[in-house]
Amino acid sequence: MIESSFLGLVQGLTEFLPVSSSGHLALVQIFFGWREESFIFDIAVHFATMMATIIYFRTMILEILADWFGGLFYRDRRKTEGWILGWAIIAGNCMTVPVALLLKPLVQKWMLSTIAVGAALLVTSMVLWYAVSIREKGKGVSLKRSLFIGFIQGLAVIPGISRSGVTIVAGLRSGFSAERAFSFSFLLSLPAIFGATLLEFRDISGNPESLSSMPTGWLAGTVTAFVSGYFALAVLRKVVSMGKWKGFAIYCALVGAFCVFSGLLKGV
Repeated sequence: MIESSFLGLVQGLTEFLPVSSSGHLALVQIFFGWREESFIFDIAVHFATMMATIIYFRTMILEILADWFGGLFYRDRRKTEGWILGWAIIAGNCMTVPVALLLKPLVQKWMLSTIAVGAALLVTSMVLWYAVSIREKGKGVSLKRSLFIGFIQGLAVIPGISRSGVTIVAGLRSGFSAERAFSFSFLLSLPAIFGATLLEFRDISGNPESLSSMPTGWLAGTVTAFVSGYFALAVLRKVVSMGKWKGFAIYCALVGAFCVFSGLLKGV
């Protein structure tokens, strides 16, 4: 139960804070010798953080859905922000999917290498440090900008690359305000996470023994992932609005350097 709760806490906090959840989960498993006892547990904690995102952005999501579906039937609704955002999210994910699929074979090997995860965390550190120098321009969402951010999101499947961090910075670099970059990053993530969860569930649905293989305390781990994820979203919103990236950049640099050094000593 302790292991499941701890993994749920790590997943919830690092899924949204700009430090890479996949990288931290890989490091926890490498250094502590832990292995997630059930593939379906991985699906459960990812579903929990997805639900935390949906609840946190529930008002905005409902507005986008109303405007987007309304635009399908009424021409005058096609000038609303929700209509534009809806198509931008779709376009961004159309870029994310092929990039993520191309990188999938690399990701499976990357997860097992302390040096590789550490190197990716160093890249994340540099991206976050760069964010401090970006000045907001308040530009709106466009197809070109959404495709660029979607491409960056695809690269973030690499363990150690923070999805939230690099996509928010990409939004800021594209000219978004801090609030727009924050919200668009997580709205963009929902279809990708939902699609990945469905594919993973399809892979295990044919195996009736999957549920029986759930680790002890899986429910506590799932609830912990949800609560800590919701808390992390609130923290990150303040970080982005205040431009306080340096602390996370330094953290990623220290952890990344330690991992590279440790991996060189151990040869992994």
